[in-house]
Amino acid sequence: MPVQDNLPPGVSEALREYRTITTIPVQWGDMDAFGHVNNVVYIRWLESARVDLLDSVTSEVTMATGGIGPILASVHCDYKRQLHFPDTVHIGSRTERIGRTSVDVEHAVFSQNQQAVVAFGKSVLVVFDYAANRPVRIPESLRAGFEDK
Repeated sequence: MPVQDNLPPGVSEALREYRTITTIPVQWGDMDAFGHVNNVVYIRWLESARVDLLDSVTSEVTMATGGIGPILASVHCDYKRQLHFPDTVHIGSRTERIGRTSVDVEHAVFSQNQQAVVAFGKSVLVVFDYAANRPVRIPESLRAGFEDK
């Protein structure tokens, strides 16, 4: 899937290997007492990026309540540079590994102002049957969608 064409200079090149790009403005309230974007904000940004990645694939795994859906097993973020208001971040997301019931998702957080990746993240999603309360095998439609890069 090609990266969006309407991105600011530098973004497409820096995130060309990612399946989806999520654009989020940095808000004044995202900063903490140290004057930079708080670490928790990055985790929320990764969440939005994961949802965009899942929405890019047609599958019976949905964000709707009940049924088969994703559940977060772990999330990790390595911070490389500080971010400040005002700025806009562009978060690239792609699948790294597709297992039997889980998918590892890689993220890169790119600062428009700094023209650099300021953080790398990793999320592990499990396909979960909420009615049965257990993980289930990744449906072929989701697997095929993730493998179709």
